[in-house]
Amino acid sequence: MVTLGFLIALEIAARRYTGQPGPITNQAREVIFAPKPGPLYGGMALMMVVLTWRQRFIALGAAIGIDIVFVLVRWAVGADVPADHFFGNGALWVMLGCGVIAVTRRTGRERALLLKGVGLGLLLVAGRKTGDTWLLITAKTRPTVLDEYVATADHALGNPSWLAGRILRATEPIGTHLLDWVYGELAVAAIVVALYQLRNVAVERRFPRHHLLRTFLVIGLLGPAIYMIFPVVGPIFAYGPGTSGTGGLQWAVANLWPNTLPPIKPPHPVPYDGITPRNCMPSLHTAWALAIFIHSRKGPWFLRFAGAFWLIATLGATLGFGYHYGVDLVAGVVFALTIEAALRTFDRGWDRSGLQLVAYGTTVFAALLVLYRYLPMEMATHPWVFGPLLILAMASVIYGYVRTTKRWEPTSAPARQPEPQPELV
Repeated sequence: MVTLGFLIALEIAARRYTGQPGPITNQAREVIFAPKPGPLYGGMALMMVVLTWRQRFIALGAAIGIDIVFVLVRWAVGADVPADHFFGNGALWVMLGCGVIAVTRRTGRERALLLKGVGLGLLLVAGRKTGDTWLLITAKTRPTVLDEYVATADHALGNPSWLAGRILRATEPIGTHLLDWVYGELAVAAIVVALYQLRNVAVERRFPRHHLLRTFLVIGLLGPAIYMIFPVVGPIFAYGPGTSGTGGLQWAVANLWPNTLPPIKPPHPVPYDGITPRNCMPSLHTAWALAIFIHSRKGPWFLRFAGAFWLIATLGATLGFGYHYGVDLVAGVVFALTIEAALRTFDRGWDRSGLQLVAYGTTVFAALLVLYRYLPMEMATHPWVFGPLLILAMASVIYGYVRTTKRWEPTSAPARQPEPQPELV
């Protein structure tokens, strides 16, 4: 009910502030109209964790068959549909059909399990639509951005985006293609890890208490609210041509990224267009990649390796493509660990150690935003003081999270040794 209420509120806000339909309308349209590229089949894959193997093959075959029918009809009527918009209706129809089956043909525990699976799949799909709506709202309702404040504060870390941008350009085209693929397929990596965590649901007939998708969705739900408080577009937009060529320079503060560092001067809010999302502070790509890394730690070696690779490559992409400042990444790490700690603490019944960790992470995150907004000049002029302080603050949250969660892990008691028997005389 809370999720539904949020989606309805976001639908109303989208129509009021942007004049565009919100996530509910956009998702409903895709029952018939060509879907936008998104995780429709990924959502169906997550739903299928509650099904038997026979049911999975039937569901997949039905989805592909429905998509083929839709493609043939669009081809017959001459609909102008991009190639990447062809498929997805079938997956949505199958998820909705499973929801109808759960209500009409299942009872008790089996109904609840199937509805949870359908809900998980639809939540992943709705999360993408919700994010798109949030980003449009930030662009329409925040006419000025705070990039000068963040770029000035970023001097404390040595402006890593400028350095990473030059390194990435030196590795073209291999480096750029690889990192662009990693950056764009973050949701796929999350689905792979989540499927591993949920692999036994069909056998055990229950979901684990905590899994990656919970953290992923909460990060996507809360993160855009921070965008509204701290609107930032990123180095390539504020100090470069944007992502579509030199046309973005009309809104840029200066054409500096990545060859020339921004000057240290008193910052002020600057106007920007009504299209570019204000989605930098904090870096949610960093937060999501860190969540993938954390949840892949208990998997097999190749999943652990993939989680570490995705985190490192995502950090390189966010900086190298000019999408984020270094201080965005620091805030993103603290943000992700605080949310992960809160969800785990909720599962444990809000015990004292968890509450302390969540309170500490929240305090550090709020302090970072205050520093970036009100003390950027001091941070830029004293980098050898504030740079280590930023890293130390982030490291303290990492240490607190690792130490606290390690204490939560179940410990195996040593095997009881048999008592020595007295010798018979």
